[in-house]
Amino acid sequence: MAEKKKAETFTAAERQAMKDRAAEAKRAASAEADLKAFMEKVNKMPKEEKEMALRIKALVEKHAPHLVAKTWYGMPSFYTPGKTGKVIIFFQNAGMFKARVSTLGFSEHSTLDDGNFWPTSFALIKLTPKVESQIKELIIKAAQ
Repeated sequence: MAEKKKAETFTAAERQAMKDRAAEAKRAASAEADLKAFMEKVNKMPKEEKEMALRIKALVEKHAPHLVAKTWYGMPSFYTPGKTGKVIIFFQNAGMFKARVSTLGFSEHSTLDDGNFWPTSFALIKLTPKVESQIKELIIKAAQ
């Protein structure tokens, strides 16, 4: 008799991310509503992660001002407004999925293309001037 496999289930954090995404899709698209949801998520983060998220927000606003803040699967993100509305950059704080590190990620809609192979996410532990400079360059390239 074949042994029954235990059905894999989603973690509580994954279920919450799916609920967040459903709410995002239902919410009327407006820059104010998007920014409000963005800030609500950021303000719930632990202090160090909140500081990173706000600093990334400031870097995006300065170096890719055409991108708009919103949440994406419950994560702070930045997207292109208008018809496409594609997420370009997102920040996954470590606490969201009880991970060891936070992640700065770039979607397939970013323009980081570099041949046949390139990174789309980066582990982020601490924002130093050197790291901020690297992030600035990634933001500029990703948002072209």
